[in-house]
Amino acid sequence: MVHKINFDDIRPFDDSEVKHYLGLLLEDENFENILKFVFKDQSKVDQAKFAISNISTVKDLQLKFMYRLIEDLILKKSTDGLSSSGLDRLDKNTSYLFISNHRDIILDSAIMNFLIVLEGMNTTEIAIGNNLLIEKWIEYAVKLNRAFVVRRNLPVRELLMASKKLSEYIRRDITLKNTSVWIAQREGRTKDGNDRTQQALLKMLNLSNTKEVCDGFKELKIVPLSISYEIEPCGLSKVAELYKKQTEGFEKTQEDDLRSMGEGLIRPKGRVHFGFGEPINARLDQIGSDEPIQNQIEKIAEIIDDQIYNNFKLWPNNYIAEDILNNASNNLDQYTAAQFDHFAAMLDEAVQTIPGDKAVIRNMFLQMYVNPIINKRKSLA
Repeated sequence: MVHKINFDDIRPFDDSEVKHYLGLLLEDENFENILKFVFKDQSKVDQAKFAISNISTVKDLQLKFMYRLIEDLILKKSTDGLSSSGLDRLDKNTSYLFISNHRDIILDSAIMNFLIVLEGMNTTEIAIGNNLLIEKWIEYAVKLNRAFVVRRNLPVRELLMASKKLSEYIRRDITLKNTSVWIAQREGRTKDGNDRTQQALLKMLNLSNTKEVCDGFKELKIVPLSISYEIEPCGLSKVAELYKKQTEGFEKTQEDDLRSMGEGLIRPKGRVHFGFGEPINARLDQIGSDEPIQNQIEKIAEIIDDQIYNNFKLWPNNYIAEDILNNASNNLDQYTAAQFDHFAAMLDEAVQTIPGDKAVIRNMFLQMYVNPIINKRKSLA
């Protein structure tokens, strides 16, 4: 007899639960405050609440409310345009595991799903850490939008059990339910621009594998996704956090996460590009099944990173940062004087507002923009 795993503690809400949890959301005072913050005008808040109250399925919530919200209130107001590449090479009727670099808590997955819907594909399920479910309304909102929970900060034995359950859940989604999944390549956002797939993520995915390592990963149909923001989301707070971590042993709080979620939604991001790679299955054939499992995991991580680096769109800011950092002018053909001045002002703001060693902070801010160039050049070499 096959033991059926109960995923109720981590799964998203389904259509039968939508009305109930939307009702709880609409009664939540904190959610009301969020609507006021987003819409400013009380009449628009009332319109939004009326629209939400008439929704009865997850699909309707996403298509009739969430994606209009993303387009009208986020993309149009805090970006200078959204572009993508590679989606036309994917099969609309196939489920994939999208593994991406991680730059913004909410927008990475939200914009990806927005793009997927425009292409006529169904939205993916989204992995979200339980550390971000700070308030009940956040838990309701994300689970209503097809998010499942990654449990973190557990004792070793519990963490292993939770990781195995998560692995089983993701594999079931893709292989049995034909449902795509998004998960970040690492726990937490990249603070220094050096995107790298954590091997712990791949080891977690392998926990549900009953075949040879690479055959099990082929089942998941992994598609690397490269997310490129012209202006690093929450760049100042990332550098401040990184500096404190290196000098004071800084530990993030829930308030820090909540602030980052809000800042990521409203602060300018410049242009944004999502580069969808190709399924890695063909590359997996090049890995020998007789190699130690650790070696195979390392090579799979390199394959994912290689596509993320290759498909990362470099912006003028990246080239400007490299010239400033190296006190050189090798990239003059990649930016204008106005773009240089704008970036220099952002750099000056970081140095002036973040307390600490100014030279170190300056270098950290620049390196955050330079690392994507270094990684891309290495992958193309």
